[in-house]
Amino acid sequence: MALLFSEYASAEWQLREFNVMGTRARVEFWSTDKALSATLHEQVEADMRRIDASMSPYKPDSELSAINQKAAEQAVVVSRELFALIKRSIDYSQLTSGAFDITFSSVGFFYDYRQHQRPSSEQIEKHLAGINYRHLVLNDEQGSVAFKSQGVRIDLGGIAKGHAVDRAIDILKRGGIKHAYVSAGGDSYALGNRGDRPWMIAIKHPRDKTRSLLTIPLENLAISTSGDYERYFDENGVRYHHIINPKTGDSARNSQSVTILADNSTDADALSTSVFVLGPEKGLQLIDKTPNVSAVIVDKDGKVHYSSDLVSIDQ
Repeated sequence: MALLFSEYASAEWQLREFNVMGTRARVEFWSTDKALSATLHEQVEADMRRIDASMSPYKPDSELSAINQKAAEQAVVVSRELFALIKRSIDYSQLTSGAFDITFSSVGFFYDYRQHQRPSSEQIEKHLAGINYRHLVLNDEQGSVAFKSQGVRIDLGGIAKGHAVDRAIDILKRGGIKHAYVSAGGDSYALGNRGDRPWMIAIKHPRDKTRSLLTIPLENLAISTSGDYERYFDENGVRYHHIINPKTGDSARNSQSVTILADNSTDADALSTSVFVLGPEKGLQLIDKTPNVSAVIVDKDGKVHYSSDLVSIDQ
């Protein structure tokens, strides 16, 4: 143990933060090699920016934008990485009976939370049929994506940041890093530990910015939180936020926040969105039958629910 402490004392925790994918990213790891640390930080940031350039629905020259612009007319060949993530998204659509659906953007595109704009009931009625993952036609041999009908749009906001975090952890592992923490918005992965203790990750309180809901010790585990307080506006006592219920085209309102613990960030990201849409009862049923996954849910009334594998923590 004395050797362990002396090794930690001789090293430095290397930290870099930057804005990417519409959020704040944080990369922290332990290393004795400052030159290697600088290189790894650069590689991680460059990779996250590459993913953003490929998968952002807001960048007109991204691969994802090309799909949205052309896929209703012709099959669009995309990178294997993007193709695989879209395919994984469809797997989650099937697992959740459509609660997770990247075609939510067929209506979600009309929301602008900064400008407090939302689609009218007429717009939702007109475009709601575009939300259906079955509209996607994937050709494995060609690596192409097509839409079966006009008016369909996709958005990977419920899974892409988790994918980026997993990629970052892979880069650090290949660089010999054994202890690290990577986050992008509400998606994080804790590799190894923080010195001689686990990484302590706080879950935000969905209605009180001054305090945390609870703090969870993590080692070699992903954590993802989806909340109605991230991108939203209130109008006439109703909160409109970015987690869209695919069945209604409106914001899902059975939960205030959902936190998922899983083996990887991609799954944690997709499941936090899925459970938020499903609501506490159906969401917990899904989690309790999914191996190696845990959940903490704050319902619409502020009550905290835990998956069956977790011991309730006093608030």
